[in-house]
Amino acid sequence: MNAPTQSPADTLRSALAGLLDGLPPTQAARAVDRLIANYRGTTPTDAPILRDRADVAAYAAYRMPATFEAVRAALAELAGAADWTPAGHLDIGGGTGAAVWAAHDVWPGERPTTVLDWSEPALALGRELASRDAELATSVSWERARIGTGTPPAADLVTISYVLKELTEADRAAVVDAAAEAATGAVVVIEPGTPDGYARIIEARDRLIGAGFHIAAPCPHGAACPIVPGTDWCHFSARVARSSLHRQVKGGSLAYEDEKFAYVAASRFRPDPAAARIVRRPQIRKGQVLLDLCEAEGGLARVTVTKKHGARYREARDANWGDPWNPPA
Repeated sequence: MNAPTQSPADTLRSALAGLLDGLPPTQAARAVDRLIANYRGTTPTDAPILRDRADVAAYAAYRMPATFEAVRAALAELAGAADWTPAGHLDIGGGTGAAVWAAHDVWPGERPTTVLDWSEPALALGRELASRDAELATSVSWERARIGTGTPPAADLVTISYVLKELTEADRAAVVDAAAEAATGAVVVIEPGTPDGYARIIEARDRLIGAGFHIAAPCPHGAACPIVPGTDWCHFSARVARSSLHRQVKGGSLAYEDEKFAYVAASRFRPDPAAARIVRRPQIRKGQVLLDLCEAEGGLARVTVTKKHGARYREARDANWGDPWNPPA
């Protein structure tokens, strides 16, 4: 009997586990601390943060699992809104390739893929990690490019994950516009689930709509976001298994953490978006579940599902933050 084939998630996890072999844990933790501090600051677009392999290995081991889970969640929602499989993939600012692995997990199979990034050490490590998967090893090109300049190659799917934070306002607009021009099928943008990250997603969403794209997820509509600026922000959560490095850097004891992220998925074709989206963690109370929804009409609403709703109540109890929700006819 043939051994079961590893999933892309398992293959990536095992590849990352070996990155820090021989590097003292305290040294890896210090490198991650320094890199996190740099990411929280203001970074000019001509100064790559990941300077050498030690930087890249430490940060990849720490951040790639969370980036992978967030991007995979966003791509899965796009897949749920469209009977569509991308024929090719362009990852702008993709670094070590977390989005490439996420797309490979959501849409299994080999497709021509290009990763653009300005950090040669990041690209080199991404190539090294991809060599662990037979399909990625032969289908992905890793190209050095300054983000925000030039015209990227066309691709069915274009992803921009955790990149806009590093760019100036002008470069953010240029990157999203370039992604829209390059994408023959869909664009997915992912940012941290912070108020600032959400604001950058809204900017990208507006530009994609202006370029003629249709919103596939998370919004069930293409109207203006109903959240009043400054009062709240739209974001979601993905669960990430913590490595020993995670626990050491953060001083936590739990075996997991929740990665908060904001995203928008937009397509040239007309998708079938959710009728409503659960935008907060459902509140489960005795005999009832409270759901906060963003609805197709472009507004926010809270609905209460009780035991008397039967199957709908059981469905509500099983629902998660970020899931689609189909109101009764």
